[in-house]
Amino acid sequence: MRLRYSYRLDPTPAQRIALAKAFGCARVVFNDAVALRKHAHTHALPFITDAELSRSVITEAKKRPDRAWLAEVSAVVLQQALADATTAFRNFFSSVTGKRRGPKLGPPRLRSRKDNRQTIRFTRNARFKVVPGGKLTLPKIGDVAVRWSRELPATPSSVTVIKDAAGRYFASFVVEATENPLPDTGTEAGIDLGLGHFAVLSDGTKVSSPRFLRRAEKKLRKLQRGLSRKEKGSKNRTKARIRVAAQHAKVADARREFHHQLSTKIIRENQTVYVEDLAVKGLARTRLAKSVHDAGWSSFVRMLEYKAKLYGRTFHRISRWFPSSKLCSACGTIQQSMPLNVRQWTCACGTTHDRDLNAAINILAAGRAERLNACGGPVRPPLVVAQPDEAGSHGSAAA
Repeated sequence: MRLRYSYRLDPTPAQRIALAKAFGCARVVFNDAVALRKHAHTHALPFITDAELSRSVITEAKKRPDRAWLAEVSAVVLQQALADATTAFRNFFSSVTGKRRGPKLGPPRLRSRKDNRQTIRFTRNARFKVVPGGKLTLPKIGDVAVRWSRELPATPSSVTVIKDAAGRYFASFVVEATENPLPDTGTEAGIDLGLGHFAVLSDGTKVSSPRFLRRAEKKLRKLQRGLSRKEKGSKNRTKARIRVAAQHAKVADARREFHHQLSTKIIRENQTVYVEDLAVKGLARTRLAKSVHDAGWSSFVRMLEYKAKLYGRTFHRISRWFPSSKLCSACGTIQQSMPLNVRQWTCACGTTHDRDLNAAINILAAGRAERLNACGGPVRPPLVVAQPDEAGSHGSAAA
């Protein structure tokens, strides 16, 4: 499986200028490719092939006076920008024809030099390498200092240089990682994700929600006020924008670190992990949107999934329509309703449940049942004794 390893870069002032040129050239090639294909579509012209597009926006463009500066950067950077434009169009066409799953995609948009995130990519053809001193050699940029937090497990196939909104530079290496199975623990865990507690495990473990964004709101509010008072287009406004972006980056980094530590701990301690497939996009449109985004459930679940594959564990998602909170884990009775403010409830069988712990236990049981089901479909809940107040069936008029 392929993984990404990111490291912080410390380019010199001259290297920052060279990187800015590379970002700009890649952006221009991408925009030229998008504009040409949109023009051909608007005027009912034949579809421009990839070879024709490369010849037009790179090879021939370098010979024109208004695009001569494209020769100042690595040709691989330009080819990769063109490849990104081609991939964007293919994804759009696949989405329109229904071949691509997920939400519908729109046509590629033009990239702006004011975008907060700029990227360029080097492949093996560019002959990038890590020199013995620990620096990263990039063509037409030089030897860039890298903050190595860990060793690369294998030779990378490509590296993407990223400049984020806070002005930080990163090198993201794509590495072919081999699976490294851990010893079998023989334990299984169902995980219920929430807002009161970030995660509740079926064994009773409760992980408090750090609420990184909520804790940083006071400082962010002050920085945002300072930004709003700066004159548009001024250098002070640029400095204030970077301060706001740096604070947001600090929050995102803390959240990511928390997700990594917790997901690694869960994967190491459990052989099989079951998680409910939450509708995060739907929840993000409710009044709980800020808290949902602050929790970052999707990122955490993706980490569990790839780490389970990397370390030889089993990962399984439970259907989002499974009533994990309303189902009694003792007798199997499903409650009619369960508002969010109800954190503890008592079933008709006399069992008192903690809402989150009961959901985690039900997720574990449902995951086990689905894995044992030969057809792979949902398994009906167990038969239970009808309650005295349960509505019965009425006989037909013909009976």
